[in-house]
Amino acid sequence: MSQNFLQIQKEYLQKVWERKPKELEEFLPASFRGGCFNFQAFGEPCELYPQEILLGGQRVTGPEGILIALYAFHAQKEVPHLHPLKSFKQFPEGMAYYGAFSANAEKSLCPHVPILQQRREEIAVRFSGHINSNPSKCDFSFILYPLPKVPLYYLFYLPDDEFPASVSCLFPSNATDFLPAAGLADTAEYTAKKIIQLVTETASERAVGLK
Repeated sequence: MSQNFLQIQKEYLQKVWERKPKELEEFLPASFRGGCFNFQAFGEPCELYPQEILLGGQRVTGPEGILIALYAFHAQKEVPHLHPLKSFKQFPEGMAYYGAFSANAEKSLCPHVPILQQRREEIAVRFSGHINSNPSKCDFSFILYPLPKVPLYYLFYLPDDEFPASVSCLFPSNATDFLPAAGLADTAEYTAKKIIQLVTETASERAVGLK
């Protein structure tokens, strides 16, 4: 399966590198040094080479590589419009993927909402984002940038005696200018996985340190 991912990734990379470097530097945006484009992706330093992608210094062979290459392929001068925000199902084709999106990008985070509140500043910094001050109709909120022009706007609701925790993930109104709907769903899914990995791994490390 990874070979299929790599082949798709390489096909997109080939098209990406046919574009002018200065144009890509501006549109991604990224800095070009060491023979590659450098930017942040999924909370890690990303290096985009003609034949491969490194994420956190490691060669990417899975779906994240396709998403990064696809994002680079769609790179354009346009910027994300955070006002108004859109729910995923408001995008064309969004309803077709909404069930998987809700399960993998929103509901998967629900069991972790209390720890996400405690670690929200750390998470926001890791993903080049920020805490949203005075969020309305939710307990806390932050915006993350898994890809430079694909911000994810999260609304979190803590559990109480009547209702379980819940999470909403919203997008810029023009998010499909930078990735197709399926790519947005996958980006939100892998961002959720990275968030969970960050808080659970660190919690485990702290527990080991206390022994």
